[in-house]
Amino acid sequence: MKMLFTCLTVVLFSSGAAFAQTVQHSPQTSQAFAQPATLPAIFPTPVSIEPGKGAFSLGKSVILITAPGTDTSTTTLVRSILAAAGVENVITAKQLPQVLDGPYILLGTGDAAIVRSALAKSGAVLDSNAEGYTIACSVIGNGALITLAGHDADGLFHAAQTFRQLAQRAIIPALVIKDHPSMPIRGTIEGFYGKPWSMADRAKHLDFLATIKANTYVYSPKDDPYARDRWRDAYPAATLAELGKLAANASRNHINFVYAISPGPTVCFSDTSDLQALVRKFNALRSIGVHSFYVALDDIEYTKWNCDLDKVTFGPSGAEAAGIAQAKLLNALQAGIRKVDPNAPNLIMVPTEYYDAKETPYKAALRKNLDSQVVVQWTGTDVVPPAISVNDAKAAMKAFGRKTLLWDNYPVNDYGESVGRLLLAPYVKREAGLSAELAGILSNPMNQEAPSRVAVTGVVAFSWNDKGYDAERTWIFAARELAGGDEQTIAALLTFFDTQHLAPTFGSQPWQVQAPKLKAMLDGVRDAIANGDGLRRHQAIAELTQGAAAFASAPDIIRAGVADTSFAQDARPWLDAMQLWGRALQLTAAGLDAADRGSNAAGRYFANAKKLAAEAAAMQTIPGATRFGGAIKIADSVLDEFVASAPKLIAFNAVEGVGAGAGK
Repeated sequence: MKMLFTCLTVVLFSSGAAFAQTVQHSPQTSQAFAQPATLPAIFPTPVSIEPGKGAFSLGKSVILITAPGTDTSTTTLVRSILAAAGVENVITAKQLPQVLDGPYILLGTGDAAIVRSALAKSGAVLDSNAEGYTIACSVIGNGALITLAGHDADGLFHAAQTFRQLAQRAIIPALVIKDHPSMPIRGTIEGFYGKPWSMADRAKHLDFLATIKANTYVYSPKDDPYARDRWRDAYPAATLAELGKLAANASRNHINFVYAISPGPTVCFSDTSDLQALVRKFNALRSIGVHSFYVALDDIEYTKWNCDLDKVTFGPSGAEAAGIAQAKLLNALQAGIRKVDPNAPNLIMVPTEYYDAKETPYKAALRKNLDSQVVVQWTGTDVVPPAISVNDAKAAMKAFGRKTLLWDNYPVNDYGESVGRLLLAPYVKREAGLSAELAGILSNPMNQEAPSRVAVTGVVAFSWNDKGYDAERTWIFAARELAGGDEQTIAALLTFFDTQHLAPTFGSQPWQVQAPKLKAMLDGVRDAIANGDGLRRHQAIAELTQGAAAFASAPDIIRAGVADTSFAQDARPWLDAMQLWGRALQLTAAGLDAADRGSNAAGRYFANAKKLAAEAAAMQTIPGATRFGGAIKIADSVLDEFVASAPKLIAFNAVEGVGAGAGK
C-alpha cells in the first residue's frame, strides 16, 4: 500500500559526490525519512508560501552557484548557513547542468538570466516589489534546486535570511515563497535615556536586526554628548572610527545606519553658522560611510528662542513660530543632502509635538512649510500608546501632511512607570492595515539590548507583514531564536517572559496585563481548593508543585541555554529574583500540601516562603543600567499576592509559634 508521502525525495551522498534519489517509501522504509513533507513556519510571515511536491535534505555536500553581481555579504551568509546546517563541502559552479545529480543552490537578483531561468524551472515568478524575493525549492529528477532570487540586493539578503530558517530543518520541503515588506522602514531607534548601549551591544543588535529582515537602525542615544549637549563639536577621531565600524557592520547586514543629532536645546534656527555646524557634522559622518541623517527636536522647550536672531527673523516665540523655524532649518539640510548625495535616503525628523494627532498651530506650520520629502516621526496617540489604530494613523497623516514614521515606545523602559521591569510581552494592539497609512515603524528598545529582541522581533514582523502577523507565534519564535532552538530553554524563557508581561503606559492602566499564564494556573489552584472536592484539590496542589519546580529551575536553564550570554547578563537581577520567587512558590506549594494532609509542617513552609518572598521583593536593578533604578518586579500582583494569601486557603494547625490558623 502506498503511503501519502511517496514523492519524498532524499538527498544521498557517496564518495564525496552529491546526488539525489527519489525514494518510494513503503511501511518498511527507514523511519529516518518516512515522514510527510510539512510546510515550515517562517518569521516574519511571508506574503505567500505554497507547498510543492517532495522534499530533500541538504546532506554533507552542495553545489553553489552565485549569479554575477551578487553581494558578497549575502554569499558569505549563505555559506555560514550551510556550515551551520552540517554541510561540509560547498562546490562552486557557474551554470546549472542539464541534469541535476545533487542539491544545487543558486542565488542572485532577478536581472541575471541564470536566476530567471532557474525560477522558470520551478514554475516560480520573481517578486517585483522593493526588497522582495522569491525562494523556489524543487525536486528535479535525482537532484534538488534551491533558488534564492532577490528583486534587488536587499531582497536577496532577505531571501538568505529566510533560507536560514529553512536550513534548520532536517528535511526541506519543495515550496515557493514570494515575499516583500509591507512597510518601507522597519527597525529600531536607540533613543532611550540612561546608559547607552556599548558598541559591542550595537554590533550584536545589527546582526540580530538582519535576521528578522529589519532595514533601519537609528543611532540616537540621548547621552551621547556629541549628538546633543555638544552637538557643534567634532567627534574625537577614535569615536568617529568606532561609528565607522558600526556603519560598515550595518551595511554588511543591509541595514540603513541613520545618524541622529539633537540640536534643539541650543540651536539658533536662523544662524547660518549653526546650519554649517550641522553640515560639518553630517559631512564627518558621511566620510565614514553614513548616508542617512536625522534631526531630533523632541523633548525641548519650543516656546522660547535660544537666540535674539530667531526673534528678529521669526517674530515672537511660540508654537507656530517654532514650526516655521524648524521647517526652514530642516529644508536647508534636506536640500544640502540631496545636492551632495542624490541617492541618499530622505532626512528624518521627530517634531517637538511628537505624540497625538490633534490639530495645533505647530503641526499646521510644519505641514505648510516642511519639505514634503522630509520624513516625520510620530509616537502614536500618546508617548506610550496603549493601542494604535488605522484611524489614528490617518489622523496623523492629515495633521503632518504625509505618512508618518511610527516611533513606537515599546519596549523602552526608561520612564517611571517601567521601573523594575523588563518589557517582554508580545507586540500587540497595533491594527492590521497600518501599512497603508505609515511609512514604517521603529521600535525604541530598552537599555538592555538582548532582552529587547523579544519585543523588537514582533515590531519588525508586524511592519514586514501586518496583515499576516501572529503575535503569539512570533513571541514563541523570539524565544526559539534566543534559545538556539533548544526546547528546554524555550520553555524556560517563555515562563520568564510571562513574569515580565506587563506593559505600562504613562497612565495608571497598563496596555498589557501581568503574568496571564501564571495567573491562570494560580487561579485554578484557588478555585480547586475553594471547590471543596478533595481529589480535585489534591490534583491542583500536585500540579502547582510541578509548576513551581519548573518556575524555580527556569533561571538556571536560561543562564546555561541561551545562545547569547548577554541575555542572561542583562537580565541577571530578574533571573536571580525569579529564582527566589520560585523557591518561595515551591515552599508555598509544600505548605498547601502539608495543610491538605493535616500536617503541622504547613506553618513552617509558609513562614519560610514569606521570608524568601521578602528577600526577592527587595532585589534591585543593576545600578546605572537604566534611567531609574528600583526594586525588581516579578509577576507582581500575581505571584506575590498568591504567596501572601496561600496560608489562608486551607486551615492548618500552628506549630512552634508559626502560623495560627486560616483566619490570622
